[in-house]
Amino acid sequence: MTSDDLHARRVDAVRAWTRFVEAGDADAVRPEILRSWELSGVVSPGVAQAPLDDESDTADFWAASPLQTAVSRVQDELRRTAEDGDLVVAVTDDETRILWTYGGRVMRRKAESVNFVPGGRWDEQSVGTNALAIAGRTGAPSMVFSAEHYAEVVHNWVCWAAPVFDPVTGRSLGVIDLSTTWDRTHPIGLATARVMARLIESALPADRRTTLAGDAPPTEPGLTLTLLGTAQVWLDGQRLLLNRRQTEILALLALHPSGLSVEHLHALLYGDASVTTSTLKAEVSHLRAALAGQLSSRPYRLTMPVSTDVEEVQRLLRRGDVRAAVRAYGGDLLPGTDSPALVQMGDYLAVSVREALLAHPDADAVLRYSELAPYDTAVVEACLAALPVHHPVAPLLKGRLASLR
Repeated sequence: MTSDDLHARRVDAVRAWTRFVEAGDADAVRPEILRSWELSGVVSPGVAQAPLDDESDTADFWAASPLQTAVSRVQDELRRTAEDGDLVVAVTDDETRILWTYGGRVMRRKAESVNFVPGGRWDEQSVGTNALAIAGRTGAPSMVFSAEHYAEVVHNWVCWAAPVFDPVTGRSLGVIDLSTTWDRTHPIGLATARVMARLIESALPADRRTTLAGDAPPTEPGLTLTLLGTAQVWLDGQRLLLNRRQTEILALLALHPSGLSVEHLHALLYGDASVTTSTLKAEVSHLRAALAGQLSSRPYRLTMPVSTDVEEVQRLLRRGDVRAAVRAYGGDLLPGTDSPALVQMGDYLAVSVREALLAHPDADAVLRYSELAPYDTAVVEACLAALPVHHPVAPLLKGRLASLR
């Protein structure tokens, strides 16, 4: 856009904001901005700063967060981006509290003046419409330009934000935001935020089941199984260290809550392999001890609440929420398993996710899926065919295709 185009866009945004604040008229704004303005009604448009959380609490949270490890690993890239574009870069928790920032010379001072700093709360109920709040609430990338912000104090800003997800669990960790002055708006801003979010996700520590420091282990009583792309088992918030066969047995029992006879479990686990039932019974005996006796016999059945990421993906697909299903889908079911039943379930789930994407090729979901299934070009091609020519994700998907040819 030329400087005249940007100025005209800013004038239109200010006019729309003024009509909404004075008369509740918002016909000229994007639906996501209108929805956010409506949620911002508890905040005065004249708010001067974001509220601040306790500095030491924020610092302690950040120090224990997996995001801190990831950002420390890629901070050179984040800082270079901020300095080259005179941006301020911020990373938040899943409640849109800023945990870390880095700014170029000009934007650093502007950020400090409105508490765009660690501890600052940038949810809509605290400071009104902004890209961090929308991305955190919707789980989708967001851009907020000039007077699309609800608080007048940041009408000179443009912000691009993208959510950061835990690839293991699919749960939101927070968002990364890039902000600068409105006259420096650039069409690749949103795509850059997406790339930075993927960069942070790729740098998260591998040995984790946490989404946030402090509430990392599942707090609900019962058994929690992560089976897609990795294997982790938690009982009442405590990590269980099991061998491969024991994890497979747990997976089969979790997927058959009514229970399995020893013969049926043997067939699902070993197929035609020449393994004795006494071997299976010995594995079950070890499992029963690890589960504090919460595994009954005749039939074998788990006698506690059980949740798995497999069931979560299926639930989201049934609901039609393809984007969330892809976020929860961490990859193949127990990669390398030779259990015929688990191989079959893994294939079924992979096909279900793929077919859902072909039917509803959401751009961000396809981009994430392409990282899990990089050679599935058909899904990427279907998405590109459905996207507008200038959609910000299109160059990333085209780059993915080009790298495979």
